[in-house]
Amino acid sequence: MRCVDHDAPHYLHQLPVPGEERFLSLALVNTRFALSHGQVDLLEDADAARLWLVRHELLADQIVLSGRQAGRLRALREALRELFGARAEGVSPPAPSLDALNTALAAAPPTPRLVWTGRAPHRADEPDTANPVGAALCALAEDGADLLTGADAGQLAPCGAQGCTRWFLRSHAARRWCTTKCGNRVRAARHYAARKAAD
Repeated sequence: MRCVDHDAPHYLHQLPVPGEERFLSLALVNTRFALSHGQVDLLEDADAARLWLVRHELLADQIVLSGRQAGRLRALREALRELFGARAEGVSPPAPSLDALNTALAAAPPTPRLVWTGRAPHRADEPDTANPVGAALCALAEDGADLLTGADAGQLAPCGAQGCTRWFLRSHAARRWCTTKCGNRVRAARHYAARKAAD
């Protein structure tokens, strides 16, 4: 049995969902979730948002994040959540969500460079070092755009467990829950309801 450290940050109690290891935009959307004692927001303030960016190697540890910049990160998260929902439902997204993603894409686009290693050249995109927070937002927005327009877009789904707000990539069409924990919770609730109805 896994020992839970109740003093540890909430995100350590959450199992990662399928797709988060490949798409940081999916991990970003899942920074707001519910636990038994209430809602958790891993980006609740500038310090928490900076820590999340540093842990995901999007921001150097010495960079300070302002409250306004943390707000832009949270706004991008909510825009991506709405865009994921629109993609999953096959409808047009709200214009403000699309505008927020496009604003983040333009925040600090990487500069294309030709890099020569050994005998062969290759193209590399260098982040904007003068605007590290903008570069982080741009990278997350690019990742979200890649997810929404790529081959994995059809597998993007919200967790079907009541109260869970996380998104994941389905490994097969029948999968409806982000983790086995959510699936077990749904099955236990069904079993309880069936026993209660039988009594």
